[in-house]
Amino acid sequence: MNIENLKNKKYWIWLSLVKGLGSKRKQKLLEIYKTPEKIYNLKKEEIIKIKGFNGIIADNILNKEEREKIDKYIEKMKKQNVNIITVEDVEYPQILKNIYDYPISLYIKGNLKILNNQSIGIVGCRDASQYGIKMAQYFSYNLAKKDINIISGLAKGIDSWSHIGTIKAKGITVGVIGSGLDIVYPKENQYLYDKIIGENGAILSEYPLGVEPAKMNFPARNRIISGMSKGIIVIEAKKKSGTLITVDFALEQGRDVYVVPGNIDEINSVGTNDLIKQGAKIVTTYKDIDI
Repeated sequence: MNIENLKNKKYWIWLSLVKGLGSKRKQKLLEIYKTPEKIYNLKKEEIIKIKGFNGIIADNILNKEEREKIDKYIEKMKKQNVNIITVEDVEYPQILKNIYDYPISLYIKGNLKILNNQSIGIVGCRDASQYGIKMAQYFSYNLAKKDINIISGLAKGIDSWSHIGTIKAKGITVGVIGSGLDIVYPKENQYLYDKIIGENGAILSEYPLGVEPAKMNFPARNRIISGMSKGIIVIEAKKKSGTLITVDFALEQGRDVYVVPGNIDEINSVGTNDLIKQGAKIVTTYKDIDI
């Protein structure tokens, strides 16, 4: 898919920019009308007849100012080397289509051709201990050596070290972020962001350019990490950790959940050790990962 062909995706890009329209509503519109272009050409009275839609949503869909920005937005994407893949594209991760609220499109920088490789997600604590850092690199490095994509969220701590371990193995890693692709969060991960793309990996987001990393974006981001993966490995999680949201998504999606045990004296191990008590599969070597 050539970045010069973005104009062919104009209506998909437009649909991704409509405010207040979540994944399920977008799915519903596509089920009824089949193409974004037909949705673009709807009249208000047609939209408000759809179950679950109202005048406010219709006004957002029909917003004239937003429509007039599309061509400029496409030029901005080209300048920043940002592409878009949709559920109709062969590059779209097919495993992701199996989740309840799959994104109908994903913005991407980097390699489009890797998203259907066998993948494992690695998640964990932002305040990673030396043990957590070591384990993140151990599992990512060794699984990457087996030609398995490592997917994580480009956050501080376990996420970052999982990406780093994969790069050290000359493997492929995918960062799924909770902001537009033009906003790196945390800022100190700019080098890692660029390195992932430079080493044949990719950075993905369902959010358009310019979207800030708001707190509510991260749980939504997490469903994509687990949704693209055959299973997830949890390395360090506190008792009330955002990591556990990813675990919930993984379980809902029918993904395997693997947990690296931690020291019972450490705050970073409370969440992970609780998961083991609840029946998650304990892993002590990369060979325990069934893929």
